[in-house]
Amino acid sequence: MKRIIRSVAVGALFAATTRNAQSMQASSMSTTMSVAALKAKLNTLLSEHVYLAAAATGAALGGRQAEFQAAAGALDNNSIDVSKAIGMVYGNGAETAFLALWRKHIGFVVDYTTGIATKDRMKADKAVSDLVQYTQDFGAFLSSANPNLPKSVVADLVKGHVLTLKSVIDAQQMGDQKKTYWTLREAAMHMQMIADPLADAIAKQFPGKFAN
Repeated sequence: MKRIIRSVAVGALFAATTRNAQSMQASSMSTTMSVAALKAKLNTLLSEHVYLAAAATGAALGGRQAEFQAAAGALDNNSIDVSKAIGMVYGNGAETAFLALWRKHIGFVVDYTTGIATKDRMKADKAVSDLVQYTQDFGAFLSSANPNLPKSVVADLVKGHVLTLKSVIDAQQMGDQKKTYWTLREAAMHMQMIADPLADAIAKQFPGKFAN
């Protein structure tokens, strides 16, 4: 477990700095896509995000270092893919900024996992506080890029993601397998509440880039 915590503390896979959201500018696209295709892509990637995050936190709490490292690597690849989906519409600058901000909340989730694993309540509480603030930052980021995404609405949806994932981690820590998988399904299904509105808002902002 100590090796796990040290590797988590390094944060090599999750290190990133928040970029200015104003860099999110639309780029031209030579072809159009369907709104349904964008929804399917975002839903797949965001639900995968939840399952991979749970795999990483479960391995960390269980002291399974090799499994943790593999899951963490897959989770970061998923983050890159989510960012690329955004970059397809808004451009490379947006992709880079989104990836930095997205990785940031994963770092806070790792901090929370570390805190409860080591029974460091102060660290765990700070991570929760950081995650709550993150929901506001993420809401402001998307709202600045797309006027069809109100900051408060985005913040509430991301808060739901944070809380459902926290429930998974808490169940993992308690060793309650039934609750772990029940909350994991809830956390994964909740991501549709983010993916669908995000795709609709993007299509509304750039109707010329979507076939239907």
